Amino acid sequence: MDMPSLRRETRYGMLAADQVIFNRHYVLGYSYYFRQAKWALEIVDPDNPGLERVNNFRSDYRIPEMFRADLVDYKGSGYERGHLVASANQRETALQNSETFLLSNASPQKGEFNRQIWRKLETAIRDLCAKPKVLETYVICGPIFYFDRLIESIGADDSNEVTIPIPHAYFKSVLTESNRGTLNMWSFVLPNEESSLSLDEFQVSTNLVEKLAGVKLWERLVGRKIDREKSRVRKMW
Repeated sequence: MDMPSLRRETRYGMLAADQVIFNRHYVLGYSYYFRQAKWALEIVDPDNPGLERVNNFRSDYRIPEMFRADLVDYKGSGYERGHLVASANQRETALQNSETFLLSNASPQKGEFNRQIWRKLETAIRDLCAKPKVLETYVICGPIFYFDRLIESIGADDSNEVTIPIPHAYFKSVLTESNRGTLNMWSFVLPNEESSLSLDEFQVSTNLVEKLAGVKLWERLVGRKIDREKSRVRKMW
């Protein structure tokens, strides 16, 4: 989606979506078809002046009711309201943290995935962001559906109601800008399941993420150097 950079998060590109939602501290693209975000884009801000997690999950009433996820959809489903933009990435103020608990920023994740390997990756990215030479850390993530596999869903039992499909996997692409202007890129695809593997086992090229998720990442970055960066699997930090 080629549009002016209205926000810092969109400096290197912003994807298309049924509804683009501009929050105060992150941007996401919502899919009406999947009743969840197709992608969520942020600049990691891990500053935490002793602030506790707000933990106030709630519906996002900017989304039309017929496409909106609600708390009842997750109740008793066996799946957790997994953050796309991590709560711990946005903890400078209570309002900033509260925004991450909008259900537009949630996706049905298995608990053992959400609380283990997904959290492990979130923590590793905050560690990367804290490195002295890293000026800014951009992160975009979202669900992946494999259409040659069975897609299950959560939500209302009434057959007339639209349910929320459960992603088979999630992608996360990380772009850092150093204090000298150097850009580095890492991308991951993680199955929505428990795993004890190391994070580098889930590294893939950014090109592969684009194919699996049906998106074009960091589209404002062009040229041979960027093409090479997208095709490589860079060693983890």
